Amino acid sequence: MLNARIAAVKGLSKRAGASTAWIAGGAFALWLKERVNLGKIFLYTGTGAGKTTNAIGLAVRAVGHGLKVVIIQFMKGWRNTGEYLIAERLKPEYEIHLAGREGWVDLRNPSEEDRETARRGLSLAKEKLREKPALLVLDEVALAAYIGLVPVDEVLKLLDEVPEETDVVLTGRYAPPELFNRADFVNLVVEAKSPREIYTKTGITH
Repeated sequence: MLNARIAAVKGLSKRAGASTAWIAGGAFALWLKERVNLGKIFLYTGTGAGKTTNAIGLAVRAVGHGLKVVIIQFMKGWRNTGEYLIAERLKPEYEIHLAGREGWVDLRNPSEEDRETARRGLSLAKEKLREKPALLVLDEVALAAYIGLVPVDEVLKLLDEVPEETDVVLTGRYAPPELFNRADFVNLVVEAKSPREIYTKTGITH
């Protein structure tokens, strides 16, 4: 790719009498800019709250710039969350799909229905990648892989199919080492302080 860039810039620049060093430098700058703008993989993991919140924040930011965002939520099937309810207002740039049954998966005893629903979520992600969205969010996929709802290898294969221009956000506690190593950015979310009572508030926690 870099050699091709150098050749292309050389052809244009020689007509203007540019030096070989200037040509190579310009080609490298173009190549570097392209590399920087390639899609990256972001992982939000850890036992603290806020992983999904971070991912949704990135999604809304992208939509604000007119970019296409696809969110697939594993492990849970709630339709009363802010990120789900806002879809009608932000479409067509923002779409969200549930790859979990109503409520939350029993982490100690996931059912075959849970596994099948999660597998359908991965299949849907592959389909959506063909549309080349600017951002794909796989919410709670790390936890789904950890408890065996989806094979880690299948998640890695999916990441191999991501178009160059698409950024991917993975969330979920207990991210397997394979996902940790595959991500370009890893953000560990920890809880430094919280009230003793269980805190839940519409618009803040869901």
